Amino acid sequence: MKKFNIEFIQSELRNMPGWAYTNGYLEKNFVFLNFKDAMIAMVRIGFEAEKLDHHPDWSNSYNKLNIRLRTHSVDGITENDFSLARKIDELVSFMNKH
Repeated sequence: MKKFNIEFIQSELRNMPGWAYTNGYLEKNFVFLNFKDAMIAMVRIGFEAEKLDHHPDWSNSYNKLNIRLRTHSVDGITENDFSLARKIDELVSFMNKH
């Protein structure tokens, strides 16, 4: 698995609204209508993360969810992180439309 350099990471993030490269992680904060919606998002993301065998560092407080992604085995950002970030955006976007 190839670890991406900062220039590539920043280039990719231009097409991923809300995601940032912070302290070595891809990071995004989400705000939901309520606690239940935040929990539903976490469960759905959890299933997708398990399928990819790539698990986020995250925290939740009521309707807020902070997600941080990093490939620990290479101590950096890889395609796995970008793939999961895109999947997370897709899942949250779908939730917000229904």
